[in-house]
Amino acid sequence: MEKVMVVFAVSVLLALGMTPLAKHAAHKVDLVDRPSARKMHLHPTPLMGGVAIYAAVLIAFFLAGRRYNLHQFVSILVGASLVSFVGLWDDKFGVSPLAKLLVQLFAASLLIVSGVSVRIFHVPALDYLITAFWVVGITNSINLLDNMDGLAGGVSGVAAAFFTLIAAMNGQYLVGALAAAVLGACIGFLVYNYNPASIFMGDSGSLFLGFMLAAIGIKLKFPENVYIVTWMVPVLVLGLPIFDTSLVFFSRLRRGKNPLTTPGKDHCSHRLVKLGYTPREAVLTCYLVSGALGVLAIFVTQASIVEGYVVGGATLIAALYAVWWLEKNARTGLSER
Repeated sequence: MEKVMVVFAVSVLLALGMTPLAKHAAHKVDLVDRPSARKMHLHPTPLMGGVAIYAAVLIAFFLAGRRYNLHQFVSILVGASLVSFVGLWDDKFGVSPLAKLLVQLFAASLLIVSGVSVRIFHVPALDYLITAFWVVGITNSINLLDNMDGLAGGVSGVAAAFFTLIAAMNGQYLVGALAAAVLGACIGFLVYNYNPASIFMGDSGSLFLGFMLAAIGIKLKFPENVYIVTWMVPVLVLGLPIFDTSLVFFSRLRRGKNPLTTPGKDHCSHRLVKLGYTPREAVLTCYLVSGALGVLAIFVTQASIVEGYVVGGATLIAALYAVWWLEKNARTGLSER
């Protein structure tokens, strides 16, 4: 547990120190996000916070980590580096959605080859398919969630905090150290990214965080419970970004829009603002929902099959009701901008 705390502290300090450097570098290379009709910010904002997050996580983990399953952790970090680099390139020059998807699938395949894979059906082809879907889905859900000051970084931090705690509860201190590195980087970055943000993480940060959280979720093991229950744990911890992506896809399909290419202020954070919340209140509400889902995830780690599926079923029903309610009460202004 001491190693986990050291990794966390180092990561916080690195993110605090490196984010201003990333801000300065972004201005130097003109990697700045300028205001537009579909964006919330009103002033040009540096777009290299993801570089600080990336560096803080990697340096903190390798400084404090001494023994680990080398090829598995290298596959996680190499895969995360690939998607982060493509995100940085996209921030500066633009990358087609197909090219980003292919890189993400390749990064997911690195995990599979190294043995980082879900094992639900114990049929390799099916499990590999689910692994790829999970990794690509979570990677992009965090990317889509990055639509308001402090939102993606804060929700990722909440998820990383619960992954750290759950890993420690199950004696997985190396997985916990990796999650703690992500948590520390998110906290250090949020000092500069919380509303009003002076720097954004960009795709380099959101894709990196999504990939890392997806991989950590796969690495969690629960020796005292059965997989038929515990597969829900990472799904609950990452329930808010999963919900947001599902909401956007459903809403855009219902309106006859392409869910992959249609921009718009139709995320749950935007809808909360349309309902009267301030941007800060909307973001804090998302934090609270993520925290509540994390508490449910901890319960599920120790739950019986019946208890686990009661929690999972109730959460699904609540999510479906929330989709219906948000669609009904925050419909105005959802078209593309």
